[in-house]
Amino acid sequence: KKFRRGERHDSLRDLIPSAVARLMGRAREDELQQKEFWAVRNVSFEVHAGKALGIIGPNGAGKSTTLKLLTRILRPTKGTFLVRGRVGALIEVAAGFHPDLTGRENIFLQGTIMGMKNAEIRRKVDEIIDFAGVEAFVDSPVKRYSSGMNARLGFSIAAHLEPDVLIIDEVLSVGDAAFQDRCVTRMEQFKRQGVALVFVSHNLQAISTLCDEALFIKSEPKARGATADVIRQYLSTSMATQHTETGGAVDIVEARLTDRTGAPVSIVRPGTPLSLRVKYLVREPLTEVDLSFVCHRSTDMLVAYDGNFHDSETVGSEVVPGTTVETDFEFTANLTRGQYHITCEVF
Repeated sequence: KKFRRGERHDSLRDLIPSAVARLMGRAREDELQQKEFWAVRNVSFEVHAGKALGIIGPNGAGKSTTLKLLTRILRPTKGTFLVRGRVGALIEVAAGFHPDLTGRENIFLQGTIMGMKNAEIRRKVDEIIDFAGVEAFVDSPVKRYSSGMNARLGFSIAAHLEPDVLIIDEVLSVGDAAFQDRCVTRMEQFKRQGVALVFVSHNLQAISTLCDEALFIKSEPKARGATADVIRQYLSTSMATQHTETGGAVDIVEARLTDRTGAPVSIVRPGTPLSLRVKYLVREPLTEVDLSFVCHRSTDMLVAYDGNFHDSETVGSEVVPGTTVETDFEFTANLTRGQYHITCEVF
């Protein structure tokens, strides 16, 4: 799918050359004309019944565009797609809701758009409202709903459609923790019932829990395969863009995470004793040095642990320039399942 940057025609002088260029360029779908760019290109995948594919990537990578192609919101510039069976989709928060209708009225409107019969909607309306947790506001216009309430109601309608295919985009980004848990649990139920899922999210924890395979795209596919492997490649690519400042009064020159025997670690069980060894080079005379580290959960940047050394613990007295100082911090990985990274800083 390709788009044109700044496509806007304010006069016949702009419109006529653009129309002529399009007519002449119809046969050249592979070529980019002036100001055009590929939002998605060369992306190909299959998702079978009872399987889930997670699509990950940075903002602007084409994830939502891919889902809009699958749901026929957009027409592809080139290529084909096929979705078999009844589709439940939540592509944008409150997409398809009429702002002046109540939540209850929008349930009937959305259900009808998705192909549910009126009797089916009536049979499920209470369950939809209960799952969404909007009982107190269901007879209020949705224009007064928060983004989280809109997302909960939209997902609840899609989830009670009894779909063959479920296509979800970033529904977990606006819901609270309890709602996110309900969403993941419901999607796991769908998998067991033979529903095919395509799931876009920045919540890599949910992707890791739910998806059998993952696809990392950045306009074009960068990696596809086992979920853990693709997430690891995505995170390493993302982290590689960060640079460490050097050339100051003191620089970190090495940081190693090991078990208590000194062996490097990358995969550990909860409760494993660990040791973080950090070396830093002093370039100028210093009497005050503070070293800190923070352990983040990589999937949502939750701070799981932090530690600090003050100058009295690390230096003790003035350090001569050119000296390498080494510190060890021992701690236990009292962490839930997930992927984490450690940031070291020196002041």
